[in-house]
Amino acid sequence: MQDNRFSCGPGISKETVCIETNRILDSCRDRDCFENAKVFLTDCGKEIIEHTNAIRVKSACIAQTHISLDPVQFNRGFYTVNIRFYVKLTFEACIGNGRSQEFEGIAVLDKRVILYGGDCNVSIFRSSGDFSDFCTQVDPCCKEKSVPTAVIEVIDPIVLGVNIFENTKDNCCCCCCANDIPESVVLTMNGGLVDDEDERRYLAVSLGIFSIVRIVRPGQFLISASEFVIPDKECVSPSNDDPCSVFNSMAFPISEFTCTSGSGHHHHIDKAPGKCGC
Repeated sequence: MQDNRFSCGPGISKETVCIETNRILDSCRDRDCFENAKVFLTDCGKEIIEHTNAIRVKSACIAQTHISLDPVQFNRGFYTVNIRFYVKLTFEACIGNGRSQEFEGIAVLDKRVILYGGDCNVSIFRSSGDFSDFCTQVDPCCKEKSVPTAVIEVIDPIVLGVNIFENTKDNCCCCCCANDIPESVVLTMNGGLVDDEDERRYLAVSLGIFSIVRIVRPGQFLISASEFVIPDKECVSPSNDDPCSVFNSMAFPISEFTCTSGSGHHHHIDKAPGKCGC
C-alpha cells in the first residue's frame, strides 16, 4: 500500500499559475499549564465527590473550542486571539467496599495570544446560484470582509493532577458558569451539568496543553505548477481473502513488544528460527 502514491509521468510541462488560497501571516507554539481548573459535573458526579477522596482521571479530550479575534488598539494589523477549550474528562472514584464508579465532567480553559494578521479593508463578493436557466432570477452576491482567520492545532490535554477541594469563596475561581457551556458540549455528557454555588466540595484538575496557533488570510499567489496527468497506477481493490489469510500476511509487530530503555539502546538476543530465546 505504501507504493500506491500519485506520480506524474515524464515530460510534464511546468508553468507559472495564479491561485487563491490562505497565507500564514503569523504563528506561534505554546505550552500551557492550567492549574486547579474547576470541573462542572452532573448530579451523579456531584454526589460521588461528596462521599469519596480517592479519585483519578481516566481520559481527557477537547470536546470543542471557541475562537474569536479582536483587533489590538493602537497597534494596527495585530489581533488578540481568544481561545476557549471545553475539555471532557472521564473520572473513576472509589465508592467503598472495593467498588468504583465512573462519571464525566467538563473543564473550561481560556487562552489568549497576540499575532499579526495584516491590514486589509476590502469587501469581497462571490457569485452564487444556477445561471443555466434563461429566466433565472439572480440573487445578490454575498458580501465578505477580508478579515483574518485564526487556526489552532492542539493535542489531547495531559492530566497533571486532580483534587477535591472544600468550597470557599476565596479558593474557587472559574472563568464561566455551567449555563455558559454550549449545548453541543453538554449533549455529549450522560446528563445535564449543574452549578451550585452552595456546594460543599468541588472537583478541580490540572491540565497541560501543547498548541500551535496561526493567523491566515486569503490572497492570490503565483506558483510553479504542472498540468494534471492520468495516473499510471491501477486502483487497488480490497482483498476477498478469508480473515486468517489476511492475518497471516501481516508482519509480526516486533516494536510493540520492545521496551525502549532510557539510554535509547536496545539489547538484541540471537536465537534460532522458531525459538522463543527463553
